[in-house]
Amino acid sequence: MSNLLKKDARRHSLLVAGGIAAALSLSACGGGAPAATKPSNAETVLDDAACQRNKDAGKITYISGYGYSASAGQLDVFLAKELGYFDALCLDVEINASGANGQQLVSSGQAQFTALGSASDVMLAAANSKNLTAVATYGSVSPFSIFANEKVASLKDLEGKKLGYFINLTPIASAMLDAAGVDVSKVELIKMTNYDPTVVTRGQVDAIVGYASNQPQTLKAMNLPFKEFLPADLNVKGTYNVMEANTEFLTKHRETASDFMRASLKALDYCLENDADCLDRISKLAADNNQGSAFPREQLERTWNVESTWVKSDPALSPGVQTADQWASEYELVKKYGKVASVPPVTDMMDTTLVADLYKDGELIWPAKKAAS
Repeated sequence: MSNLLKKDARRHSLLVAGGIAAALSLSACGGGAPAATKPSNAETVLDDAACQRNKDAGKITYISGYGYSASAGQLDVFLAKELGYFDALCLDVEINASGANGQQLVSSGQAQFTALGSASDVMLAAANSKNLTAVATYGSVSPFSIFANEKVASLKDLEGKKLGYFINLTPIASAMLDAAGVDVSKVELIKMTNYDPTVVTRGQVDAIVGYASNQPQTLKAMNLPFKEFLPADLNVKGTYNVMEANTEFLTKHRETASDFMRASLKALDYCLENDADCLDRISKLAADNNQGSAFPREQLERTWNVESTWVKSDPALSPGVQTADQWASEYELVKKYGKVASVPPVTDMMDTTLVADLYKDGELIWPAKKAAS
């Protein structure tokens, strides 16, 4: 393995789940956002019985495996707390942004929710991770890409060259290489320890499997020449970011889990319309929690400018709504390229109704407190 730089950059380890964002802005975020309405604890929108039900469920812990990234399934959870939406639904939510192993903590019941980067990440972990149910998928496009030195004209050119990857060579990337006719046995695969994308432009490796909102966008921001290959270019389909819940908690406290997602999705709606305010808020949170250098405002903006488009990638599905058909193509890729003995049926890994039931005619249902008779 090449002696790549050992710089310990605190960024997304994307290939298990979702991308942090070294990402780049294709256009600046919108101007001044309207002030958010932040309900006080007294301004709940639930009747007394529903409020007590959510209080009785106890503390809900959400694990952000990627710190303060501006990604769906993360940004919205932070903002739901900041904007008072959890308070409005009588939810006691604690956010752990330390980057711990979210799946392990949720599976063991030490936490209730965490997000992964794609359905294939859920599938790859399913054989070893019990007590987990996917409750939301935030987009119908794969977030992965292969970015390469400008001399790499096609993926086929990677034969005889070095291809870097993080954690694992994803099924999406394997499918891309296969679709391009690449003989992978002729490619030198290198497990990366350095998230600096300029190792590609400087020729230390010829290409890297990365996250389209991350390193490639950083290279664009630096005006460095490179090539990027997207799954869609090769007709490879995937998904973007998945929220997982502890199955026992979901079964016992389904209405409370539903309200957690309702508050998060309300914040997501807000951020899709008021990106500047949300980015200001999460960058301040990062700074206040000593992660400002890892999540600077401009980086968060670049990430969200890309990932917010992924949330709207499937006009047939409201944000967070998931279906078995949406996962079907990726499921076949995991079976073919995932190097796992078996993959559970799609329907065993996901709940397709929890989030779908939160919408009516494509609009998120936000409850109105019933007046006392």
